[in-house]
Amino acid sequence: MDLRQGQAPHDRRPPWQQRLRRFGYAPAKDTPEGDVRDRLVPPYPQPGPRLWRALGAPPVLADRINRWSGWAGPLLVTLVAGLLRFWNLGSPRAVIFDETYYAKDAWALVHRGFEVNWDKNANDLVLQTHGHLAIPADAAYVVHPPVGKYVIGLGELMFGFNPFGWRFMTALLGTLSVLMICRIGRRMFRSTFLGCLAGALLAVDGLHFVMSRTSLLDGVLMFFVVAAFGCLLIDRDRSRARLAAALPVGPDGLVRPNAQVADSVRLGWRPWRWAAGLMLGLAIGTKWNGLYILVAFCVMAVLWDVGARRVAGARYPRLAVLKHDLGITFLATVPVSVAVYLLSWLGWILSPTNGTGGYFRNWAITDGRGGAWSFLPDWLRSLWHYEHEVYEFHLHLDSPHTYQSNPWSWLVLGRPVSYFYESPSPGTDGCPADAGQKCAREVLALGTPLLWWAACFAIVYVLWRWAFRRDWRAGAIACAIAAGYLPWFLYQERTIFFFYAVVFVPFLCLAVAMMIGAIIGPPGSSDTRRVVGATSAGVLVLLIAWNFIYFWPLFTGTAIPIDSWRARMWLDTWV
Repeated sequence: MDLRQGQAPHDRRPPWQQRLRRFGYAPAKDTPEGDVRDRLVPPYPQPGPRLWRALGAPPVLADRINRWSGWAGPLLVTLVAGLLRFWNLGSPRAVIFDETYYAKDAWALVHRGFEVNWDKNANDLVLQTHGHLAIPADAAYVVHPPVGKYVIGLGELMFGFNPFGWRFMTALLGTLSVLMICRIGRRMFRSTFLGCLAGALLAVDGLHFVMSRTSLLDGVLMFFVVAAFGCLLIDRDRSRARLAAALPVGPDGLVRPNAQVADSVRLGWRPWRWAAGLMLGLAIGTKWNGLYILVAFCVMAVLWDVGARRVAGARYPRLAVLKHDLGITFLATVPVSVAVYLLSWLGWILSPTNGTGGYFRNWAITDGRGGAWSFLPDWLRSLWHYEHEVYEFHLHLDSPHTYQSNPWSWLVLGRPVSYFYESPSPGTDGCPADAGQKCAREVLALGTPLLWWAACFAIVYVLWRWAFRRDWRAGAIACAIAAGYLPWFLYQERTIFFFYAVVFVPFLCLAVAMMIGAIIGPPGSSDTRRVVGATSAGVLVLLIAWNFIYFWPLFTGTAIPIDSWRARMWLDTWV
């Protein structure tokens, strides 16, 4: 006998759910209301007629704006981001920070197929000869896969072996990542405004900006991670739409859950999931921490499938996903990523095995001859040995560095990285003649402080939203941030740097945009609530934009008086 029959439905929940209600926990409904198609694939809401009447726009113009804003808004934000990133891209005319490795490795890769050892004075020779110098023959031992360096090398092939050439592709990918975040935000939030806001925040983030203007691998990795996330997001909408289309329509024209269909329908080959696998393979082929992204995104995609089948009415959604979706998810990601990774080494694989090819290319026929694995191709055994040596290097990398930092400090910008610093005298290198003292000219890999500090609150908000409101969007954002951030806590004894955080910066911007949307208020709020919320959100966004402008000289290497430079050193650890 059930003694709880007289209780309210939510009181029949397990005790732990009842206790969590005080924090805002909202359990899933047992009986969904309305058309289940709207739950599977929510429509994009259209602005109400009151807005267009207030703006004085005729209905025909309003309809055109609604239809084109989904692309026009993101493209406008991307144009601004591109202008900022490509402005004076060749400055500083120097090899800054780790460009000393990747710019030269990229040049060697696109010409030789493998990295080489350069002379100690190669940086000066590159700048003096405008890149017209011979490429050495001796292979170099490098510790990162080749994809990111091939990407950088494309810019060098187009524009020459010079600062603009080796920064071109990172600037292009940084600009395109703004476009992707605009569209990703629009698709997630079903709001063009919030999508464009997320992209605009990314456009004015200092770390993303600096990394877009520097030929380092992490900016390339960030692009592929964002692209993979976007592909999975499109696949989510497409597969749920196909699932909704398979459900029967009732006599009243509404689609309701159907257990038989939800448990048995197949969703096809899902090309966007294969595209995600391609992007993840390119990410791993840029830097190995892409492996963590691969695992996290695969788990996220499977959970999305479980949720979709549950909404569609499946009695056993996990079993249905195991039977119909898990196999395609594995095939489209893991084997594809492995294949892409191996193909990225093709230049090294095809290099000579007589000692004049890539580093360790001849290992299998020299030091590695014989053994239990001799039935495998020589190139595969040599590559495996190379990768093992690289793994050992990364595992024991603990050489101290002036700008190394612990991941605990990243979100609060505890220790940024100085890529370039000069102290020009008055009247030289942009230093005002009336400065009275030497100026400071620096490129500092520093996130826009007010954006990052706001993101600390936004992370708490999305975690609450995910845990207590069951909001899949918050869960996806939290998953992407965690995949790019948390693995570094496993290597706190290693020499690691703040700029690694650029991989999850786009998702921080999505989190801030989601928080700002909550500040503005949900649809149906009173006019007073919306005015107060919009004013507060507007002030926050304007302060972030001002903060980016204030730190502009430190992001671009613009010479400023030393007192102005000191005024921008808000924390002692920034010096």
